[in-house]
Amino acid sequence: MNRDDQHECFERWMTDHIAILYRVVNGFAEGSDRNDLMQEVLLAVWKAIPSFRGQAQATTFLYRVSHNAALTWHRTRRNYLKRVEQAEPLAGAESSLPDSTDERLEQLYAAIRRLPELDRSIVLLSLDGLSYQEMAGIHGLSESNVGVRLNRIKQRLAKTLNQKEIYEPR
Repeated sequence: MNRDDQHECFERWMTDHIAILYRVVNGFAEGSDRNDLMQEVLLAVWKAIPSFRGQAQATTFLYRVSHNAALTWHRTRRNYLKRVEQAEPLAGAESSLPDSTDERLEQLYAAIRRLPELDRSIVLLSLDGLSYQEMAGIHGLSESNVGVRLNRIKQRLAKTLNQKEIYEPR
């Protein structure tokens, strides 16, 4: 693939699928770290374009590349892990209740960032609307395993969010 083709492919993918990259980034980073991670992800996608052979869908390829770049970035960010471990719990005071949908969404992503890597990836892929079959292909799992894992993850997240009074239980 020549450089012009690579540039055209990158432009098309970013126009059509940039939301995928943002969701991956939001699942791994917060605050100003998001910009740093997004740069790493974009660079990884750019470098990986020549290896795309069309055997998988572009979205699957983008998930895999962006997820791997995010994992690499996350593993090298030891201070990020310290911040998560040292973070004050959200439960308790009335002031911890979110005032807006954006705050609730941020708290959900914070809870997702605390999940183990595989669980976090499955949730993010699910949020992007991938089928169990696509998620299974990305992670080398069976479709039924993805379904069971996703259900358990959702239950854990709901329990965590309810305990932290992030949203009103029904």
